[in-house]
Amino acid sequence: MAEIAVLGAGSWGTSLAILLAEQNEHKVRLWEFRPDAAKALAEERINREFLPGIPFPEDIEVFNDIEDSLHGVDAVLIVVPSQFVRSAFERIKNIPNNAIWIGASKGVENNSLLRMSQVAGDVLGSEVEKRFVAFSGPSHAEEVSNNLPTTVVAACPDLELARTVQHWFSTPTFRTYASEDLIGVELGGATKNVMAIATGMCDGLGFGDNTRGALMTRGLAEMARLGIAMGAKLETYAGLSGIGDLITTCTSKHSRNRFVGEELGKGRALKSILDTMIMVAEGVATTISVYDLSKEVGIEMPITEQVYRILFEDASPREAVMQLMTRSLKVE
Repeated sequence: MAEIAVLGAGSWGTSLAILLAEQNEHKVRLWEFRPDAAKALAEERINREFLPGIPFPEDIEVFNDIEDSLHGVDAVLIVVPSQFVRSAFERIKNIPNNAIWIGASKGVENNSLLRMSQVAGDVLGSEVEKRFVAFSGPSHAEEVSNNLPTTVVAACPDLELARTVQHWFSTPTFRTYASEDLIGVELGGATKNVMAIATGMCDGLGFGDNTRGALMTRGLAEMARLGIAMGAKLETYAGLSGIGDLITTCTSKHSRNRFVGEELGKGRALKSILDTMIMVAEGVATTISVYDLSKEVGIEMPITEQVYRILFEDASPREAVMQLMTRSLKVE
């Protein structure tokens, strides 16, 4: 049994906290940054805002003070939106901690273009970065919380750390694989959100299965191209954090990124869409980082480029599809 702090009480953080406490009998400290929301979670023992209908087991303790939530824990699970990970780390950088750090936030930081493990190293030091395990895969919180069979991957260059996390998170309905490819797993989890926005746009435009299949396939090629350029392994993209997460995020009714794309395809403005959403669509901010990374390393990512143009340069989704379809012919 381990004692684990979960930083972030959204749907995914709450779902993982319940999984750890209820099925694996770990002691869980769930941190929520808003005082009123933390008070409601502690008193009502349910997350009515993000995960209604799933009560908390006894072994979940709710914290509003992030420092108190970390003292003496065996692991810290980071589940805040990726663009807020740095600010969360800044609040705890003076706390001595030998815990394993588990990153379940999927994204690449804007401006710095750092993966989440690199943000941890930048703020908390190189020793923390060495103990950082990326946690990713096709895993919607709504399904995990209802004990539907799910598989994910835990990745760290130190395979023994990955295997420790693997055992902590494995249950009869939640199977975790171990990997050494931290870079590939982190980038796969981030870049598939960009492709989900693109797929949603095609659905919103009324295109069919042929379009969706083509976009996901060529999207995977872009994801792998970037990953390999950054030091990832090609085979990782044939796994759970690559094609597995891509399929789920591009096709699921639970996908916030696909929803954003679909609404854009129907003609809604981005600001209007985001203003009506309670949860964060990570792919919007990640599109900026992935677009910038592709330019920095000098690789072609035509789908990412068109998503960027639609999100931030007011390009037309239908025009963007035409741009992709009429590019110079290639050898696959």
